[in-house]
Amino acid sequence: MHTIHVDVVSAERSIFEGQAEFVALPGEAGELGIYPQHTPLITRIRPGAVRIKVAGQADEEFVFVAGGILEVQPNRVTVLADTAIRGRDLDEAKAEEAKRAAEEALANRTGAIDYAKAQAELAAAIAQIAALRKFRQRK
Repeated sequence: MHTIHVDVVSAERSIFEGQAEFVALPGEAGELGIYPQHTPLITRIRPGAVRIKVAGQADEEFVFVAGGILEVQPNRVTVLADTAIRGRDLDEAKAEEAKRAAEEALANRTGAIDYAKAQAELAAAIAQIAALRKFRQRK
């Protein structure tokens, strides 16, 4: 069985490290699927779910990322995420609250910087809620 080494890290800590048969994640231009011996690639990733088919495990690992950078080498995948949360640690109530706060900030914006920040926070909260619901459906 061919595998690829996968590292998912955030600014705070390492979220996942191990061997995988396959990795899927939200690339800038759409969903990316990475298998061992993939062509080298560097791209930005959008907020959403990173699915990791761990070697020797039936269930996939699932990590929410709020954007970042993906680097692929033939034997290694590195996800450098702005924020990364394991699927089992996602909290829908917190995500819904973050969504509401971002929507309020958009409604009460005072300048272009506030608007851009609120838009980014809203997009991340919506992606986190969608990822959480997808994770629950798989369980």
